Amino acid sequence: MKTSQMLIPTLREDPGEAETVSHRLMLRAGLIRKVAAGIYTYLPLGLRVIRKIEQIIREEMNRAGAQELLMPIASPAELWKETGRWDYYGKELLRFKDRHERDFCLGPTHEEVITDLFRREVRSYRQLPLNFYQIQTKFRDEIRPRFGLMRGREFIMKDAYSFDGDEAGAKISYQKMYDAYTSIFTRCGLTFRAVEADTGLIGGDVSHEFMVLAETGEATVVYSDQGSYAANIERAEVLPPSDIDDTPLRPLTLVATPQRRTVEEVTTFLKIAPRQLIKTLLYKAENETVAVLIRGDHALNEIKLARLLHVTEVELAAPETVKSLTGAPVGFAGPVGLQGMRILADHAIKGMRNVVIGANQGDMHYLDANMDRDFKVDQFADLRNAQTGDPSPRGPGALTLAKGIEVGQVFLLGTKYSKSMNATILDDQGQECLAIMGCYGIGVGRTAAAAIEQNHDDKGIIWPFPIAPFHVHLLPVSQSEKTAEATSLLYTNLLAANFEVLWDDREERAGVKFNDADLVGAPFQVVVGDKGLADGVVEVKIRRSGAKSRVAPSNIIAHLLKLSAETNPTRSMCSPSDK
Repeated sequence: MKTSQMLIPTLREDPGEAETVSHRLMLRAGLIRKVAAGIYTYLPLGLRVIRKIEQIIREEMNRAGAQELLMPIASPAELWKETGRWDYYGKELLRFKDRHERDFCLGPTHEEVITDLFRREVRSYRQLPLNFYQIQTKFRDEIRPRFGLMRGREFIMKDAYSFDGDEAGAKISYQKMYDAYTSIFTRCGLTFRAVEADTGLIGGDVSHEFMVLAETGEATVVYSDQGSYAANIERAEVLPPSDIDDTPLRPLTLVATPQRRTVEEVTTFLKIAPRQLIKTLLYKAENETVAVLIRGDHALNEIKLARLLHVTEVELAAPETVKSLTGAPVGFAGPVGLQGMRILADHAIKGMRNVVIGANQGDMHYLDANMDRDFKVDQFADLRNAQTGDPSPRGPGALTLAKGIEVGQVFLLGTKYSKSMNATILDDQGQECLAIMGCYGIGVGRTAAAAIEQNHDDKGIIWPFPIAPFHVHLLPVSQSEKTAEATSLLYTNLLAANFEVLWDDREERAGVKFNDADLVGAPFQVVVGDKGLADGVVEVKIRRSGAKSRVAPSNIIAHLLKLSAETNPTRSMCSPSDK
């Protein structure tokens, strides 16, 4: 393809709206353009990347035995009301009425639609297992869309849904998808980890997220530095402490801490370490308010707390609620004398002695408080975020934290949707039983953006070979007839050898062409000029390393084939964590 025949509106300066590397470079390289908040047009270069990722996905999904179909983006409210998600999903579900005043929504996901199809068309266990997938536009009305394709409102997603007649079959289907995802992200040239994850709004009991490791990632990945354990921060398990403080108990003492309410303020004022303080946090969970005790240097994990309380979400109690239940402003709550609510505590609290806690009085704290003597705990649980250095909960090693970008997630749903929608089959005894489901998603645009976050430098994008919009950027740097003829012949020969080539045929200065080539990020650049041709060579540059070589035009195909084999990455950091 000639540059003059493509819309590639590159930008010299960073767009003011861009918040991340991928957002900035996708705009600068002319891959996308914003239509509205969280809604983008894919320009020709960007769409070429999207189609390549889609093709890899299709090949691996088909290889795993999944069947492609296409469901509508709009679905009727009746289906969503059957599962209870019409109200539960919240404002992210974009609802509308048709001309007959019937309620519809734009699908953020398609569990309801596929389950409805299954219950209408499948009756016998002999038709199972089944796995259906689609690659389709989704819409989630994010409250704050940001980061370009990372968190948009409209996005391209591959979603798949498996149906089995029993748990054993469902686990096999889940494993097939886990393995297919491993192949997909490996073939895309990404460095990633598969981590245990919370099931969130989708539901189910077992889930893994596929995380592309990148410093700019929003998510936190927790993994063992020796074993195979890996999880996201919401799911990562923390073992109870093995050491118990045997310091002699000191008497409880009330001290004034005027205007000191945060951990940092209180511990600095009292000249103690944050680990010697216990935070008392009041959380609202549906119709109950609970007090949660957590060590001062630890962070409460709200997902774990919600799971313990068997609710979908929890939220901090409002300041007025804290005042009415404790008698003190926020920052001075404590477990001593606290009435009318359950007191929950993280495991780390068990081994603590002579700690600082709020006194349920404004500007006051207790020194040397001790559990059992001064306050009681109703239940202990793993309620905190993992930290670097914590022992691995499974296998050897200590935990390490890294940043990651979620590009895919697999869920073992069980009967969550088949039960609510009465999706049954006849088993081998002729009895009706609920289908057991799994669902599996990949953010296609997000995968492209994650690849950029992981593969770039200060000049632009460095595409992994398998998903690059073009393999070779052909750059003639003079307007002579000799250069034009050599470039045309190279272009023809490269295409015949199945290389995808972008020929910069513009009448621009060499520096402009070089800058745009580095920005767009094709794996290889071939520079054609009068001086090189006089010596019987053209210059080949590897975009990733910047290494250059002088090659005879007649040898260019063999040379690029060799480089392609050497630089086509198939690395992976995917761990066989317990599935």
